[in-house]
Amino acid sequence: MDIGSLHFGSHPVFLAPMEDVTDQAFRLMCKKFGADMVYTEFVSSDALIRAVNRTQAKLSISDEERPVAIQIYGKDIDTMVEAARICEAARPDIIDLNFGCPVRKVAGKGAGAGLLQDIPRMLAITTAVVKAVSLPVTVKTRLGWDDTSRCIVDLAERLQDCGIAALTIHGRTRAQMYTGTADWTLIGRVKDNPRMHIPIIGNGDITTPVQAGEAFDTYGVDAIMIGRAAIGHPWIFEEVKHYLDTGSHTAPKTMRQCIDILKNQALQSIGRLDERRGIIHIRRHLAMTPAFKGIPGFRETRVAMLRTESADELFAILDSIADRFGTR
Repeated sequence: MDIGSLHFGSHPVFLAPMEDVTDQAFRLMCKKFGADMVYTEFVSSDALIRAVNRTQAKLSISDEERPVAIQIYGKDIDTMVEAARICEAARPDIIDLNFGCPVRKVAGKGAGAGLLQDIPRMLAITTAVVKAVSLPVTVKTRLGWDDTSRCIVDLAERLQDCGIAALTIHGRTRAQMYTGTADWTLIGRVKDNPRMHIPIIGNGDITTPVQAGEAFDTYGVDAIMIGRAAIGHPWIFEEVKHYLDTGSHTAPKTMRQCIDILKNQALQSIGRLDERRGIIHIRRHLAMTPAFKGIPGFRETRVAMLRTESADELFAILDSIADRFGTR
């Protein structure tokens, strides 16, 4: 599967862009475990052209994480074009347009999935950005705004006509947010459309290697994207890639191995930010990791782990868990 001049081979697995999750440290961790491409956090086009420091920091990428895509969002054509040009100067491999974020502060203001209510504007933004930059431009969107407007089959063709190099489809409507079950049948219909010739990347509810295999085998997508299932679980890419390559499962990681990975991630987060902010940033990963699932009487330890703002205290708690359940 190719996107522009990038060649990914068969069955590529990508890390989805996630706000406050896919910072550089986490991207590098997922890359280490086999992610074929990683995406930055969402970059606001408005904030980028206003030179907001926190937004500009999201453009920091390294050669070790390539190929890497910078994802931008916004609703104004000229602002998105200017933002895309700024991103191009940061030398990513791809610029991705976010037409799928469902949260109110984005979609409610007409950006992200909000553009599913203004398809002509979405297409105008896409065409303008494709013309403005020399990098491949891709799009990530949803099935439609709600169940009465599942427009993705027609929309995919129209986006392709704008000149995009690939399309990622999350199998939910904006109205669904992240609830219910992702509907892959419409993703499959887009892929089966004989008029489509760009790669189709499927996203939504892939949490296991078996589900990843079914996405390729049943719906024929060119690549898959893993999002929430990677939070606190960057080694999921290793598990999925091994299964896709061999048809067998990797040996489960021990508790000690999982904790060592999480501690390393925490150290990188602290190094990138500072002790307090780095620990706060890692809390989501600690809260969602499957490593601690099913541990009896874990509530008190979990509360202490998620409240501490001290690296020494956090690592002492994690080490105590490893000592008790290290071979689990």
